[in-house]
Amino acid sequence: MTSGHIELAAVVLPVHGCGYDARLHRDRAIGDRPVSGVTHEGYDRPSPTVRPSSFRLLLRKALMMLRTRLLALAAMMVVMAAVAAPSIAAVPTDTANLREAVTLDGVRAHQLALQQIADANGGTRASGTPGYDASADYVQGVLEDAGYTVEQQEFEYEFFVVDEDPVLDPVTPDLPAYEPGTDIDVMEYSGAGDVTAPVTPVDLVLPPGSQANTSTSGCEASDFDGFPEGNIALIQRGTCFFRDKADNAAAAGASAAIIFNEGQEGRTDLIIGTLDPPQAAIPVLDATFAVGSELAGLAADGELIVRAAAFTHVEERTTSNVIADSPSGRTDRTLMVGAHLDSVDEGPGINDNGSGTAAILETAAQMADLGIEPRNAVRFAFWGAEESGLIGSQRYVDTLTRQELNDVEAYLNFDMVGSPNFVRFVYDGDGSAFGVKGPSGSGHIEATFVDFFASLGLESEPTEFDGRSDYDAFINAGIPAGGLFTGAEGIKTEEQAAIYGGTAGVAYDPCYHLACDTYDNNSDVGLDQMSDAIAHATLVYAMTTSSVNGTGKASGQAATAQSEFHGTHRIR
Repeated sequence: MTSGHIELAAVVLPVHGCGYDARLHRDRAIGDRPVSGVTHEGYDRPSPTVRPSSFRLLLRKALMMLRTRLLALAAMMVVMAAVAAPSIAAVPTDTANLREAVTLDGVRAHQLALQQIADANGGTRASGTPGYDASADYVQGVLEDAGYTVEQQEFEYEFFVVDEDPVLDPVTPDLPAYEPGTDIDVMEYSGAGDVTAPVTPVDLVLPPGSQANTSTSGCEASDFDGFPEGNIALIQRGTCFFRDKADNAAAAGASAAIIFNEGQEGRTDLIIGTLDPPQAAIPVLDATFAVGSELAGLAADGELIVRAAAFTHVEERTTSNVIADSPSGRTDRTLMVGAHLDSVDEGPGINDNGSGTAAILETAAQMADLGIEPRNAVRFAFWGAEESGLIGSQRYVDTLTRQELNDVEAYLNFDMVGSPNFVRFVYDGDGSAFGVKGPSGSGHIEATFVDFFASLGLESEPTEFDGRSDYDAFINAGIPAGGLFTGAEGIKTEEQAAIYGGTAGVAYDPCYHLACDTYDNNSDVGLDQMSDAIAHATLVYAMTTSSVNGTGKASGQAATAQSEFHGTHRIR
């Protein structure tokens, strides 16, 4: 048995002690002539003489036995299919009409509207700004016109602002200051402050261990035993959250903290880390491994005094998620389809994530226009404050009761699906590529996308559930998840360029988080392919009669590894 298929062998039934082929041989005797010999298990023997009345009786019995066995076999096949593939719909869904209706022009029209909103509001659609509010109103209007029930779920959050570049300047010995953006940066949600004090290393592992997370520097309060109050803590990345390291340093009386990268391959550059809200009590700088090891060496040679400064503040902002429900479908089997709506402050965010927003918005509108009545309710979600650390999607999941969590059958996430130097990335739901799998059912979602692309002769490749987008809250709640991604700041390889086209050695999206992420920052080919896949998967799961998930649902234990990211920033 392979690929869930069962081969049926010829059914052979015994009659009066001899072999009797239920298909009956063409040279069967009529009247008193004997039935010709049949071959079984490697030997021949003649059949007995069979009279007409006896033959009809035997035939009737044989057919009854055949019917009984076929019914039993059919029942067995149903059970085996249910065990082998519990999440496959009983009847395949034809998605061709919806895919034809979701056009590239329709998706691009929504992106153009978002660009025009940004142009009218200072070039940005960041959460908490008028540009975001106008984006949310636009999305709500399109969905209400299509017949969905729509609400804006408001929430408040701390928006982190860097007022000017950080400073890390050795005073004793007197050495050149380190370069912001190259050698050092400020951790997101760092406290503000400008201090000059001695540096005290905290439980460093130098040279670094051969494996990542060898260091536990700053992870325990005991690491700071005897720490001189007012000094600056020099801490190495590894094992625990950056927030834990910063809070332990502040509790020990440190006036500031410098957290440098751990030192293994891939862990030497700036960390680009976050402490997550609320704002930390002390300034916390991010440094490369080279800077950290140099400071450790200087401190070992004698007193090291540095100036460390972070110029930051937080603003209390109000923003919203836009939530739209289909007018029909089973609400105890709700499919959620989501994309974050906000941009970064620096630009309009038309790929990140106007592309995902536009694709699911057009899918929703065309489902309504075609009069599709889903078997399962479909809820389209447009998340706010994703760029500040996945805040909107996490707030939404946090508001759900246990029963409401159980009612979410699956979550599909689409974040950046039009990158100009694109790759067709599919989230690694079964964990086969990266060892980090989603809750039970996530592997089936991955296969749905992979199989769809393969049916069109298109290759795809997995991308990790690493916590960089809004699926994170759902998989941590045990809800099956999956989705698509076309790449951000990562660099396209020669192998990828040979498969997908584009340019090797260049970022998938060279305008990632920059002002140039405009309407022109797009691949029509990539966006068109991804939009078709989004429409396909949305309708497949909206119409399925089978459960997507398994026993891991809403258990809170479904994710098998701790995320490294929270949105675009690392958390550990």
